Amino acid sequence: MTAQLDTYRGQMDLVLVMAPFRCDAQYLEQLAADGGLSAVIVTEGELERRLEGLPGILVATHEALTPKVLEIVGAHLASQPDWAELPVLILHDRAAPIARMRSLLDEVWPRARLVFYQRPLTHLELLSGFQSALLSRLYQREVRDHMDRELELRRELSHRVKNLLAIVTSIFALTRRGAQSIEEFSRDFGDRLSALANVHEVAHGAKEAGVPFSDIVEVTLRPYGDLAQRIAADVDDVMLDRNTATTIALCTHELATNAMKYGALSVEGGRVSVTGRVRLGAQPEFSFCWEERGGPEVHEARHEGYGTRYIRTSLHALLGNAPNFDFRPSGLIFTVFGRLPDKAIR
Repeated sequence: MTAQLDTYRGQMDLVLVMAPFRCDAQYLEQLAADGGLSAVIVTEGELERRLEGLPGILVATHEALTPKVLEIVGAHLASQPDWAELPVLILHDRAAPIARMRSLLDEVWPRARLVFYQRPLTHLELLSGFQSALLSRLYQREVRDHMDRELELRRELSHRVKNLLAIVTSIFALTRRGAQSIEEFSRDFGDRLSALANVHEVAHGAKEAGVPFSDIVEVTLRPYGDLAQRIAADVDDVMLDRNTATTIALCTHELATNAMKYGALSVEGGRVSVTGRVRLGAQPEFSFCWEERGGPEVHEARHEGYGTRYIRTSLHALLGNAPNFDFRPSGLIFTVFGRLPDKAIR
């Protein structure tokens, strides 16, 4: 359903017109065009396909309400997303059996926003009805967007919490393994948790003046304790703005977590080299390389995880170029380069 929404996002402003008699369809199409609205005349055979595009409203004369149309529209209404309620405008003659029509439509179309207009009516009155119905559709779209955003935030929060717990568990195990006493364990474990909190501060608490690129990497890797000693970082000391610093910190965190779980940092002897460069100028150029060696043989995952998707999408949005994950048997080589936004350098 999400892919369908993305595909047809713009069609929620579209007016579908069904009017089989006289020149009613052409009149309604022209009326919509006069009001700056997009309209298309549809036949019974085209209706199902058009409804799949989640149009803005359906305008139909009562003559168009054949049993097949009632069935097609009813099936569409029953399958609507929770946030959707298709507005349907019915144009009927004075002599039409309106009470029986209302009762029937309420029964077969329970999830429709029905509005009835008796013909004849003025040009302005009908156009106002179109616009009011499309406005209600706009509100539905805003609800959908808020729901999508809330769902994404929940997923991101869940992912962050799981990663955080995995890191804390690993830090606990590493600290316990090397501690010679309860006092030493308590001290080292507390120090490493404090370092982990510093990563959060770098990612979410960057000051307006900016954060040094080198500090972002150093503080992000610090919670990994002894594992961090196997990471050789060579990063330029350039001040970056909050948004850029946040993105780099979170992406570095994802790379380190994956290396600890599956890559070079998951076995003794594995090592990581990190290189970060910023070429200053009218349009600053950024490059970052994460290279793993000495770990287990790696293969590209069949299903891309949230962390990898986050790295791809966030760095592409930041730099305009997609990063490259090179899953070599000898170890992952991750590279990305591109131009930083105008205000990224402080």
